[in-house]
Amino acid sequence: MALLDIRHLTIDLKTPNGYVRMIDNVNLTLEKGEICGLVGESGSGKSLIIKVICGMERDDWIIKADRFRFDNVELLKLSRYQRRKLIKDDISMILQKPRESLDPSETIGKQLIRCIRFTGKWWKYIGWKKKKAIELLHRVGIKDHNSIMNSYPIDLTNGEAQKVMIAMAVANKPRLLVADEPTTMMEPTTELQIYRLLSSMNKNLGTSILLASNDILGIHKWVDSFNILYCGQNVEIGAKEQVMANPYHPYTSALLHSVPDFSQPLPFKGKLNSLKGATPTLSHIYAGCRMGRRCPFAQKQCIVKPPLHRIKQREFACYYPLNFQGNKQLQQIQSTPIFTNE
Repeated sequence: MALLDIRHLTIDLKTPNGYVRMIDNVNLTLEKGEICGLVGESGSGKSLIIKVICGMERDDWIIKADRFRFDNVELLKLSRYQRRKLIKDDISMILQKPRESLDPSETIGKQLIRCIRFTGKWWKYIGWKKKKAIELLHRVGIKDHNSIMNSYPIDLTNGEAQKVMIAMAVANKPRLLVADEPTTMMEPTTELQIYRLLSSMNKNLGTSILLASNDILGIHKWVDSFNILYCGQNVEIGAKEQVMANPYHPYTSALLHSVPDFSQPLPFKGKLNSLKGATPTLSHIYAGCRMGRRCPFAQKQCIVKPPLHRIKQREFACYYPLNFQGNKQLQQIQSTPIFTNE
C-alpha cells in the first residue's frame, strides 16, 4: 500500500480574471521507503502540490481530488485540527525560502529546541533537547553550533538558514519528508552533505521522501523514481533508470539534455540545448497539452490534452512519444481525427 496516493488532483487559483486551473489532474504515488523526485522548471506547480500535502493551502484555492490519501487516510476529508495533528506527527517539510519560515524575534536555539519532541526518560529531560539540537546542527554541516543557536534569523546567511530548516524538519524522524528544493543557494560540498543526510534517513529510518527540484541530473543519484510536471500537468512518471535511459516525453528529454556535456570540448559560441519560449503564466495557460507551443514535435492533435498512458510501469502524456516502439492502443488514439467536416 502506498504511503501517499493522489489521483486527479486539481487546484484552481483566483486571479483578477477569475479562477484558473493551475494543477490539472495530477497523479502522484509515493511508496513506503521510497524517494520520489518531483521535477519541473519554475512555474510547473511543484510548490503548490507540496503546500496542499502539508496543509498550507490558502482559503481561496479550490482543491479537488478523486483520492488524496496519506497512509490510507483521506486528508481532504479531515477537519483542520485533525489534519494539522496528523501532519505534525508524521509529515515534515523543508521550505524553499527558509527566512520566511523562521521567527525573526527568537533565537535559532529556542526555535530548534521547541521543534524537538521529547522521547527519553523523564529524569533525562533537563538538557536533553539542547543536546539533541546541537547534534542536529552538526548533522546538517554546522560546526559552530554556539554561534548559530544564539543568533537571530537575520544574522544567518541563506545557506545557514536552510540548514537550520532541514535540522527542524528531520528532528522528529517523520514518516514523510517533503523537501522543496532543499539545497537552493548552497555550495556543492554542502549540497552533497544534505543529500547524503536525506539518503541515510531513508535507508536507516525508512523515511519516505518527496524531493522537488528543477535539476533532474542533480538529484538522479538520490531518487528511486521521477514524477515530471510541466505547467501543472503530468508529462512522465517512471522508475529512475527507465526515465534516464529512455525518456518518452519531449520535455523529459529536454530536461536531460539541458546541461552541457563538459567531458568534451564545446564549440566556440555554440548553442546550448534548450526549449524555445518560457512556461506560460496564469493568464496565458493554453488549452490541451500546455507544452504544445514550445514542443518541436507538436501537431494539430496536441490542442486536445493527451491522456496519461500506462505501459509497463511507465506513464506518459504525449501523442507522439520519443524512443517508443509502437503500441496499438496509442496508435489508435493518434489516428483519431480531432476535427470533422460536417
